[in-house]
Amino acid sequence: MPGENLSRDEAQERAALLSVDGYEVSLDLRSAVGDRGDEPRTFRSVTTIRFRCADPGATSFADLIAPSVTSVSLNGKDLDPRAVFDGSRIVLEDLAAENELVVDAQCAYSRTGEGMHRFVDPEDGEVYLYTQYEPADARRVFANFEQPDLKAPFRFEVRAPEDWVVWSNGAGERTDGVWRFAETKPISTYITAVVAGPYHYVTDSYERVLGDGTRLEIPLGAMCRKGLAPYFDSDDVFEITKQGLDFFHDHFDYPYPFGKYDQAFVPEYNLGAMENPGLVTFREEFIFRGKVTRASYERRANVILHEMAHMWFGDLVTMVWWDDLWLKESFADFMGSFSMVEATRFTNGWVTFANNRKSWAYRADQLPSTHPVTADIRDLEDAKLNFDGITYAKGASVLKQLVAYVGREAFLEGARRYFKRNAYGNTRLGDLLSVLEETSGRDMPAWSRAWLETAGVNSLTPQVLLDAEGRIDELAVVQEAAESHPELRPHRVAIGLYRRGGDGALERYARAEADVVGARTVVAELAGAEAPELVLVNDDDLTYCKIRFDAGSLDTLRAALGDISDPLARALCWSALWNLTRDALLPARDFVDLVLRFAGRETDIGVLQMLHAWANSALTFYAAPEWRETGDRLLAEGALRELRAAEPGSQHQLTWARFFAAVASSEADLGVLQGLLAGTEKVDGLEVDQELRWAFLEPLATYGVAGEGILAAELARDDTASGKRHQVRCLAARPSAAVKAQAWASVVESDVLSNALVEATIAGFARPSQRELAAPYAERYFEVIERVWADRSIQIGMDVVRGLFPSLQDSPATLDATDAWLAAHEGAAPALRRLVVEARDDLARALRAQACDAGGEG
Repeated sequence: MPGENLSRDEAQERAALLSVDGYEVSLDLRSAVGDRGDEPRTFRSVTTIRFRCADPGATSFADLIAPSVTSVSLNGKDLDPRAVFDGSRIVLEDLAAENELVVDAQCAYSRTGEGMHRFVDPEDGEVYLYTQYEPADARRVFANFEQPDLKAPFRFEVRAPEDWVVWSNGAGERTDGVWRFAETKPISTYITAVVAGPYHYVTDSYERVLGDGTRLEIPLGAMCRKGLAPYFDSDDVFEITKQGLDFFHDHFDYPYPFGKYDQAFVPEYNLGAMENPGLVTFREEFIFRGKVTRASYERRANVILHEMAHMWFGDLVTMVWWDDLWLKESFADFMGSFSMVEATRFTNGWVTFANNRKSWAYRADQLPSTHPVTADIRDLEDAKLNFDGITYAKGASVLKQLVAYVGREAFLEGARRYFKRNAYGNTRLGDLLSVLEETSGRDMPAWSRAWLETAGVNSLTPQVLLDAEGRIDELAVVQEAAESHPELRPHRVAIGLYRRGGDGALERYARAEADVVGARTVVAELAGAEAPELVLVNDDDLTYCKIRFDAGSLDTLRAALGDISDPLARALCWSALWNLTRDALLPARDFVDLVLRFAGRETDIGVLQMLHAWANSALTFYAAPEWRETGDRLLAEGALRELRAAEPGSQHQLTWARFFAAVASSEADLGVLQGLLAGTEKVDGLEVDQELRWAFLEPLATYGVAGEGILAAELARDDTASGKRHQVRCLAARPSAAVKAQAWASVVESDVLSNALVEATIAGFARPSQRELAAPYAERYFEVIERVWADRSIQIGMDVVRGLFPSLQDSPATLDATDAWLAAHEGAAPALRRLVVEARDDLARALRAQACDAGGEG
């Protein structure tokens, strides 16, 4: 047997053979509580599957990952579990036309966030459970056919401790000590869900009258751990939820089909959220224990709406196989921003999209592992890695461009027809293109070939020729592509011309939309316009491209970037300058200088936070090594200056405080942080709450000022799950060889830590100021990663391979070591090789940028 992986070919063969009529799943979760000693903790899972076979007498298999199977029965005949179960599959021979499979197994609780995750709250000892399956971990909880196109109705029943409440996709009630849940509509295995424990639960309801006069009522619920209840702003969660339900019902013309709508904020969650119909799960970090900025609330709103869009794109209509993952993720990513801007208070959401989400896409699309939006997914390991910036953010960017191309109403009417034709079914790319071609009249296959079926990002650069009177004689847009992905695409773009007004602000005074096709496109509409100080191609962010500047525009930005009055235009310029820095076309120190001079004037808090992250990355990875100390001092001085100048109590003040902590390194800077913690140093209006205390302690631990005793005392002050994660990260950050050895061993040589503490340990292990301490682990990394990939879950494997790559050992020697490993391990798992190839590319990019910075050539 091929083990836990499942190939596309196997899935296609099984889908052609089997049709599933229904599941009944019975779980006994009473074993989650109580002292089990050293005995592995498992739970009983009994599954009954009714299914048909198109070729009676054929052989197939069911999926199950479990420590043991007690019994297997097929069509009333008992099978020997030792003969038919190999640890991940149950062989099913001599199938009848109609079949009933019953599997009684002992399944394992998870510490990695995959399957049935079990969490013990350090604050009060309470146990909390939740499930997370995508792409294929439902088989860790019950036997099934684990592929998205074998949909079926599900009926769950759960036995749980007496004082617990249990939730699943359908509405449930407890009778005779058993929680029984209403049968679901036909859905895929990966979006079934169970949440159980003493959660704090709040309810509300949503009502509307539908077009046919009937009344739709949706019970709403939201839950979190009891320890987070004092911080849970469920009113805001429900407000965004109702605004989203209004928006999607107004535009989709298909009533929400899954009954209730619960939202669970759960601990140690690997993802942002998961779209389980009727029971959406979120990482509990979306409940804010301290003061956060508007950007944090915007991010939460975006995720709530992203998951809600999945109820239609993904749950009601699901891709056949993971090749078309974009059919749900790209749409949900786009619709999350679209609905947020139009239906909530976060009306500047497209600024965040341009500055944040597209930055993720641009990075992913320039890696060697880039792929078309419609990807070639050979197996489940491929699928796991394709939840990436291409599938989400590039796909969403392409859909934003599609709306500009076909028109908003044609796009939404296409979605409406898509839902009605394919409800509770599975689709491929062609199913969507056909309805969009109907509604728009556009050649959708041609558009798809250019945008969905090829990889890479184009750059667009303006060329401006002036006449003798100083007006534009000709303005053209030059399109370029990387040699590795030479496709030139049709772009619907806006070109904005900017100049300073009487108040000194850079304002747009002319705009033209054009279809950029081929290598060079003349924009005739702008001929005769007065000479611009700044030309912004892709103004208003209509297409997906890297924006470049002509020499005059770049000079204007160096001198007056902060004078651009429009927030979106300003964000687009910042993003373009960051791309120039990453592409070794702008020295990193020049980007840092721009941040120091203009970030203090940035009004959009989300953009400011991105600028801080980019400036820190520029210094860590892209600045010449000999300039790092200078750059570190300049950033810390600038951050402290802006912190003291910010409006007292403002979100800008909080953001600058966090950035100051992130770049503080000198004795004086660390002294300021100590004083803020002790109360001897004051910044008017700055409230140093518990979350900010940990942010200040992290650099103090990194530079050896806060030792184990101080961190233990802080944990005693904040003895919570969040506090524990912070303490573990700070402990691993201390500047000691023994500390690094212990951190490495706890992640690489042991599987005791939960997924959240693995993540925290890795975050603390690699510190830019501790390159020498981490140097011995570069060689060890290449010695262990294949074993880690084979022995650990794919989530932990990804965390280790990505997080411990020696990126801070930024020298050609590390590049050579990476190449040597790749050459010697051509037969390694493709997903593992992809992660290493990506890390190698990031390192090579850093070395090119460092050379640019050392040469001072832009």
